[in-house]
Amino acid sequence: MIFNLIRAIFQDYPRMRVEVVMLLGVHLVYGGTHSLQYFYTATSGLQNVPQFVSVGIVDGQPFTYYDSNIRRMTPRQEWMAKSMEEDYWEQQTQVSIGAEQALMNNINVAKDRFNQTGGVHTFQRMYGCNWDDKTGATNALRQEGYDGEDFMYLDFKEFRWISPVQQGFQTIQKWNNDKADLNYEKQYFDTECIEWLKKYLQYGKSSLEKTVSPQVSVLQKDSSSPVTCHATGFYPKEVSISWQRNGQEHHEDVDLGELLPNEDGTFQKTSTLRVTADELKKNQYSCVVEHQGRSVTEDEIRKNGGESVSIGIIIGALAAVVLLIAIGVTGYVVYKKKQGFKPVSGSDDGSTSSANAVPQA
Repeated sequence: MIFNLIRAIFQDYPRMRVEVVMLLGVHLVYGGTHSLQYFYTATSGLQNVPQFVSVGIVDGQPFTYYDSNIRRMTPRQEWMAKSMEEDYWEQQTQVSIGAEQALMNNINVAKDRFNQTGGVHTFQRMYGCNWDDKTGATNALRQEGYDGEDFMYLDFKEFRWISPVQQGFQTIQKWNNDKADLNYEKQYFDTECIEWLKKYLQYGKSSLEKTVSPQVSVLQKDSSSPVTCHATGFYPKEVSISWQRNGQEHHEDVDLGELLPNEDGTFQKTSTLRVTADELKKNQYSCVVEHQGRSVTEDEIRKNGGESVSIGIIIGALAAVVLLIAIGVTGYVVYKKKQGFKPVSGSDDGSTSSANAVPQA
């Protein structure tokens, strides 16, 4: 796993006392909100990268994968390989081939809309649904993105398409006038998506119920550098990282990193504390990590010891590697949109269409 490198780099570094605490608590049982999501990414202008990647994710676990090189929908979890018959994989392969053709066309449509010619461009789609197994509440998400920016999204309250950019107005007008397609979308997200989510949860019950506690490290380049609390290797993805100063909650000068995937289906997250060397000596700072009621105590900070490489750079570089692996290997799609994204499909008239054959089981 990529982040084993961090532990290897710092395992022999000098120690400086900083407390890491994972709070005691009651182990959470399997339950709560579950999610089924699909991520599509089409690219142009990139070498040695599949032009199209599709991945299905249930409760944070990639379970299906397709790309334009292999041209075959494949399982990413053993429980999926055992649960689904050959006709399922053939059907999903055909759906993905159709999505690939549509999204690759969308790049050309979008380039024309934005008056672009060459260069690297991406079209992305994210859609899926959530289900609370305790309350029965459900919700859904369907979004489109171009070059890392919002292009359009489906408003589920009014059930109409909305675009934050002028280049998307032509598309949303066309899609909002297509009542048959809107009805299809509503049926899929209200019924079919939830039904398949429940099926996948049952098929992967033994794997999805697992709990893996995070490995926690506190890292610092030198006495004048920020202190980073790094939690990795945990599952499920819900985790809380906070800081205490002399036993009291401390929120000043703290930057919480984003949740990132690891190669093995687990997750990692960081929190960085900016504190002077003098304050660090005079006070006891604690990084508090909460995850599924598990507890571990760490009493050290791993320090660079004078090496020229920055811990911040190491963490940033490895995080970037994880994201590249996510896109190229598991198909995870990440871009700077705060909520998500997904791309549109194209038609011969130069506008985009919703391609209602694209949604998957």
